[in-house]
Amino acid sequence: MKVAVIGAGTMGSGIAQAFAQCAEVEKVYLCDIKEEFAAGGYAKIKKGFDKRIARGKMEQAAADAILAKIQTGLNTIAVDPDLVVEAALEVMSIKKDCFRQLQDEIVKNPDCIYASNTSSLSITEIGSGLSKPIIGMHFFNPAPVMKLIEVIAGLNTPDEIVEKVKEISVMMGKTPVQVNEAAGFVVNRILIPMINEGICVYEAGVSDILGIDTAMKLGCNHPMGPLELGDYIGLDIVLAIMDVIYADTGDSKYRACPLLRKMVRGKRLGVKTGIGFYDYTDPRNKVPTDAK
Repeated sequence: MKVAVIGAGTMGSGIAQAFAQCAEVEKVYLCDIKEEFAAGGYAKIKKGFDKRIARGKMEQAAADAILAKIQTGLNTIAVDPDLVVEAALEVMSIKKDCFRQLQDEIVKNPDCIYASNTSSLSITEIGSGLSKPIIGMHFFNPAPVMKLIEVIAGLNTPDEIVEKVKEISVMMGKTPVQVNEAAGFVVNRILIPMINEGICVYEAGVSDILGIDTAMKLGCNHPMGPLELGDYIGLDIVLAIMDVIYADTGDSKYRACPLLRKMVRGKRLGVKTGIGFYDYTDPRNKVPTDAK
């Protein structure tokens, strides 16, 4: 089986690694709009392997075998995949243009399945006007570790493609959950508003950052508190998903917290920028910030 992953950021590189680690996958094309972006995704995978090797958690030969399956480059190298997984920016126009180019100009395999890793956008809308159907195949970060894949059918997604993607998910050692199309699907429809509410609680002065995160970790047995998790996901992503859910439902309970918008405007996005609700200057000792 050959797989093309479009987008070599954190999610894309993680998805590529997850596929490359699968014995049934012979080739993974890790693609991006610039070759250096794709190479950066490959380097991220290699760096993770190097750390595991140094700790005695992985053999060099095993790492080399996985990395040998991965070819990096522009989208144009994805000529013969059996499956395309798009992990580009969470922008409808970018996703539609990406699939249109792949289907009409690049991919030559007529049986190729086209999947989007979108975390909240409509699969039906992504596929509208395209020559071939689209399905949602939503991985979770970190993709090589997290077991869940949300499988989302759009209005025009054939049942046989849904079943095939579920089979591929199981082949990878993942657990597929079939989800009806709805803004945010299942996990993000519940999780992202919880993070947003945590920000509202902080903005209202109910407790400080560490207090809110500690309360949710110890009171609900969550591995991360909502503010720390928002930093880890990326506050820009949290805001984008909140806006999609709000626009789709019109329900005021999904309105983004003003402080969340302020943080995104100020480029305090969390781990990716080094500062959000916590300061990540010293990764061994992150400290809460005065986010207000």
